[in-house]
Amino acid sequence: MLTETPIDLESLRRSADSACRLMKVLSNPDRLLLLCQLSQGEKRVGELEALVGISQPTLSQQLGVLREEGLVSTRREGKNIYYQIASPQALAVMNVLFEQFCVPSPATTEEGGTC
Repeated sequence: MLTETPIDLESLRRSADSACRLMKVLSNPDRLLLLCQLSQGEKRVGELEALVGISQPTLSQQLGVLREEGLVSTRREGKNIYYQIASPQALAVMNVLFEQFCVPSPATTEEGGTC
């Protein structure tokens, strides 16, 4: 019989707080769509605006939240600002969400459903 190492409650609490903070950020549909696009690779702000279909003020606000939470990073090239996912945890969650909600199952393919 294997003896399990006791879980450090304080460490578990910190991890739970971090996970809850990430899930709270992901609970906004605009931010979720932005991260979904960024999970495919780095994008310019203009590209994100066209891909996600949200107005510039909302886009700027939501990208600001993602930056403040450390989920995305930016780089400037001339007049363009590029965004990319900076959080391995956020990328891992986005991959799971994509697999669970966006990959067509045989049933949805037959019905014509897509993500």
